[in-house]
Amino acid sequence: MKNLGWWQIIWQAPYIWCKDWWGAVGNAVYAAVNWLWETLFRTTVSVKSWQILWPAFGDTLYMSIVSTIVAYILGLLLGIVLSVTRKNGIRPMRTLNAVLGVIINFMRSIPFLILLAMLFPITKDVVGKKSGTVAVVFPLIMSAFPYVARMVEGSLNEVDGGVLEAAQAMGSTTFQIIRKVLLPEALPSLINGFSICMTTILAYTAMASAAAGGGLGSVAITYGLNQNRYDIMYAASIMLVVLVQIITITGTVLNRKKDHRLR
Repeated sequence: MKNLGWWQIIWQAPYIWCKDWWGAVGNAVYAAVNWLWETLFRTTVSVKSWQILWPAFGDTLYMSIVSTIVAYILGLLLGIVLSVTRKNGIRPMRTLNAVLGVIINFMRSIPFLILLAMLFPITKDVVGKKSGTVAVVFPLIMSAFPYVARMVEGSLNEVDGGVLEAAQAMGSTTFQIIRKVLLPEALPSLINGFSICMTTILAYTAMASAAAGGGLGSVAITYGLNQNRYDIMYAASIMLVVLVQIITITGTVLNRKKDHRLR
């Protein structure tokens, strides 16, 4: 990492730290899984398969979590601007709203694999490499945040206009209305949108294997399909399905807890 710029180190250093930590955790998890597997089925888990699947599982989690958090922060900010500056918003700015809308719609219309290829030169400058798990995070963010922005805009636009008018009548500033009215009222929908965003990015990580992105999708194709190791392919697919279910169920539970209409 000596020849990398500070911004490239910021991209790569967290992944290196997480990869080392994830490997240490994998040894403990393998011992527990192997004991359970041997107890139930009188056989042991293949060490080679585990050494392939566990790092890939970590890569998928890293790509999904980091990309979702950054993309949602960017999309949340843009979604707020789009909602506030719309024609009937609390601070109408039709020109700004139209320009942002065109840019976001343009980026949303580009398929992920094409955007991935288009961003290769930029990804090299930003991340320090064009392929690999760390490199794929950047195009994942660029692909997801316009989608999040529209989703956030829709959630905020669903807030009751009467509540906003009451806040304005009380003399609240634009920032106060956003922080104390818009975001709290739209929180259940925003949580649901976060889980949708993460499952979408999780699906994109599988497609990212076309650029040597790593993760479970790459393992399923490289080892499972190309080398006819169907046990690994099915295991990777099941792990992806389980991840999607965990994300979806967690989002649903949090949504219900924060939705005051269900109380």
